[in-house]
Amino acid sequence: MTRHILFICSQNRLRSPTAEQVFADWPGIETASAGLKPDADVPVSPELLQWADLIVLMERAHRSRLSSRLRSWLGGKRV
Repeated sequence: MTRHILFICSQNRLRSPTAEQVFADWPGIETASAGLKPDADVPVSPELLQWADLIVLMERAHRSRLSSRLRSWLGGKRV
């Protein structure tokens, strides 16, 4: 069974893409990354949140931003 892990930072330019690459070759894991800011290279979307089994945030502040904007799409996922 493949687990889908979504890494999220602010702009999706350094931290989350790096984490995505570090874990990309792990067996049984598919990775993606996104950013919370509107100008992020890949903005977080409901589709990405639905795809993810696990969501990893780079800062505590990201949790409240994610929850305030997209809470309805988290659906009890592990963050």
